[in-house]
Amino acid sequence: MKKDVKLIFEMSVEGRRAYSLDACDVPEKEIEEYIPSDMLRSRPAALPEVSEVDVVRHFTELSQENYGVDAGFYPLGSCTMKYNPKVNEDIAAMPGFACVHPQQDASTVQGCLEVMYDTSEYLAKITGMQRVSLQPAAGAHGELTGLMIIKAYHRSRGDTARTKILVPDSAHGTNPASAMCAGFEVVAVSSDERGNIDLDSLRAAAGSDTAGLMLTNPNTLGFFDDHIAEVADIIHKAGGLLYYDGANLNAVVGYCRPGDMGFDVVHLNLHKTFSTPHGGGGPGSGPVGVKKALEPFLPRPLVVKKDGAFALDYDRPQSIGQVRSFYGNFGVVLKAWAYILTMGDKGLAEVSRAAVLNANYVRVKLAGKYKLPYDRACMHEAVFSGDNQKAHGVSTLDVVKRLLDYGFHPPTVYFPLMVHEAMMVEPTETESKETLDAFIEAMLAIAQEAEETPDKVTGAPYTTAYKRFDETRAARTPILTYSQFLAANAD
Repeated sequence: MKKDVKLIFEMSVEGRRAYSLDACDVPEKEIEEYIPSDMLRSRPAALPEVSEVDVVRHFTELSQENYGVDAGFYPLGSCTMKYNPKVNEDIAAMPGFACVHPQQDASTVQGCLEVMYDTSEYLAKITGMQRVSLQPAAGAHGELTGLMIIKAYHRSRGDTARTKILVPDSAHGTNPASAMCAGFEVVAVSSDERGNIDLDSLRAAAGSDTAGLMLTNPNTLGFFDDHIAEVADIIHKAGGLLYYDGANLNAVVGYCRPGDMGFDVVHLNLHKTFSTPHGGGGPGSGPVGVKKALEPFLPRPLVVKKDGAFALDYDRPQSIGQVRSFYGNFGVVLKAWAYILTMGDKGLAEVSRAAVLNANYVRVKLAGKYKLPYDRACMHEAVFSGDNQKAHGVSTLDVVKRLLDYGFHPPTVYFPLMVHEAMMVEPTETESKETLDAFIEAMLAIAQEAEETPDKVTGAPYTTAYKRFDETRAARTPILTYSQFLAANAD
């Protein structure tokens, strides 16, 4: 068991410093000239007093406690935690990109505007859409933006009775949440025995009050819907629109396009499919693309090319408005732009092919010990059930806690909700066969432990700094501040 990591405040020693500055060589000014006296502290802030080596060792130790895709395999299903080539980071950090200000005149940032314009054009081509906005800040924000566009479209036609969004039971949890936030009523649609949308359930739900259907294809079970064309036909005949959740685009990019499947609106997760794996709260990017009839409703401004120059177009009277400050998370857009240019058409298709191959390799290798709720070829991710292990008193949570001892980050668990004791594995295209074999070997070893020595699994993990947390308490009553720091800085 590793030792606990102290807070930087707990390492403080009075008088210790990590810096040495020359004496000030400019005249001092009374601070009250700039800040009202009632806004000033009565005593200095109680900041930690530590040496340089203390600071370096502390934050190095913290970095080693963290797990990321640069440290090892990260099989987090439906989140596409794949390796991000460092050249993309280097390009995004170039001063000509990183040091511009969003309020500069357009004439001084033509290169940045060209990147935004080209990226939106690339994404439109990749998805089969007419026009793309880069403004949404992340996936769920893109969902909300797309639903607002759907609502604006129906209202522009005087069709205010369309108040319902259909959502499959295999959907990402953000789908119904986003629909509710956009003011729609959510109607669940069941799946069939193969994990597709049940067409009878869809026909019963679709009607004159249907604004649209939110769908991920391949879905959260990892399956490409066998009858997507019929799904699109049912919704369109009912007068609704199809919304494509692009969280799983990594399985089909370069091979097929949502627009060709019949979708009218699509959001993409640049921080998943296009090389910027998310984590730690961001940043993300969730561009939204639309077919031609919905183009007037896209957020403003859009980057346009006119007379050989690039500009921001705010003159969009039917737009839903601005959904984020300025123009989106430009740094993430830059990395996606670099990734797309590096890969090209053939490279993007290879991404999908390798991602699907890797997922099916894991599926087949683990199928003998871990239950497959749907025994069919998957796309980018494979969903297992821990029911076999549950029969020995070992839960899915126990399995993934034990996996930590083998040096792997756990896969997604207990999702999708429709699979009992679910484990969702997405290996992505960036992992080698050797890495996958090591992961498979660990999972098979844990399955054997569950049968022969279940106590070893239920007591895991043994090698981490901390064992098991009260996750419910942590979610409901988190401690986000250091009480001694708050008390010392009460003034």
